[in-house]
Amino acid sequence: MTQPSGIDDATLVAEAASGSDVAFRTLYRAYVRPVYWLAHRLVGNASDAEDVTQETFLAAWRKLPGLELAGESLLPWLVTICRFQSANRIRRQQRDRTHTTAAAEETLPATIDVEQQVIDADFASRIVREVAHLSALDRDIFRLCATEGYAYQAAADELGISHGVVRNRLSRIRTRLRTSLEESS
Repeated sequence: MTQPSGIDDATLVAEAASGSDVAFRTLYRAYVRPVYWLAHRLVGNASDAEDVTQETFLAAWRKLPGLELAGESLLPWLVTICRFQSANRIRRQQRDRTHTTAAAEETLPATIDVEQQVIDADFASRIVREVAHLSALDRDIFRLCATEGYAYQAAADELGISHGVVRNRLSRIRTRLRTSLEESS
């Protein structure tokens, strides 16, 4: 193909291979649109097509020093590079989706039981309402032991009371909650 400047592709390829940015830019401007549209047809969206187009011209730039142009146009060679770049991108995306899906499946519960979540939320609300009726000391014992996971002695030390008081009161709190929740069910 003869470029608008009147220079053929073979001359521009030779100049670009020798390091001429102007020659490569001329080739880029002449072929960027057909390469982009081919990439778009192959990968299916504008963003990936832009990336493949850039990757195609980057690969072409690197390979120009060893290129002997077989015909008048550089386009068939760029089309071949574009096809390889598109195929690589599609394979990479499929591999990423497979790995992402596998990772997501490992972290997700096997099933999400919405009914059980509603029941659990209702149950938790009832517990909160019952705990609100406890004395301040009993609420603190419940909070430390049942909610925050303190051991009896740690809760006793935190509250300035004995281990036995925490143990006995927590036992009564649990019994009261259990009875109250069974009655309201």
